[in-house]
Amino acid sequence: MLAKKLRLTGKKNFEDVRKNGKLFQSESFGIAFLENNLKDLSRFAFVVSKKIAADAVQRNRAKRAMSEAIRLFTSEIKEGYDIVFLAKQAVLRKSTEKIMIEVKNALKDASLTK
Repeated sequence: MLAKKLRLTGKKNFEDVRKNGKLFQSESFGIAFLENNLKDLSRFAFVVSKKIAADAVQRNRAKRAMSEAIRLFTSEIKEGYDIVFLAKQAVLRKSTEKIMIEVKNALKDASLTK
């Protein structure tokens, strides 16, 4: 599980990222990100809507896979960003290992790694 201080919460924070942030598209998810005022850490959120997967088990599996990738690669990610992962339908057809690799590569392509 991702540490509490690394979780992005609150409707206002999500709205700020949506309105003012940049969006990077990967095959299985989009990454919306915005610089925050906390220069010493980045915060993360994972969104899998009911349109993507009606079954809660599938939604939670996708969130856990993306969250685990962030937990493992936190030291490689730049500080000072609010990052929201927006799942696409393709994430349901991938294994956890493939999702984790894609998260790492997508963050690198979006210039969010050190």
